[in-house]
Amino acid sequence: MNWNNRLRQIHRWLSIAFTLAVIINIIAMVQEKSSFWVGIMALLPLTLLLLTGLYLFALPYATKWRSAGRSGG
Repeated sequence: MNWNNRLRQIHRWLSIAFTLAVIINIIAMVQEKSSFWVGIMALLPLTLLLLTGLYLFALPYATKWRSAGRSGG
């Protein structure tokens, strides 16, 4: 498994973790047992999702840029 496929898999699992964190946050808010750590719990996967998502978004453009530089065009 190469690096890009592994990063895509990590991105998928992070999206599942983020979804679960949001659901737990909603349940805590409905039960009025919300605490600081419950609200912050979703920010870690969200931050990592942002970083991996930006990398995966830029990957095709970086590949085109590198291939254009090698071909001299």
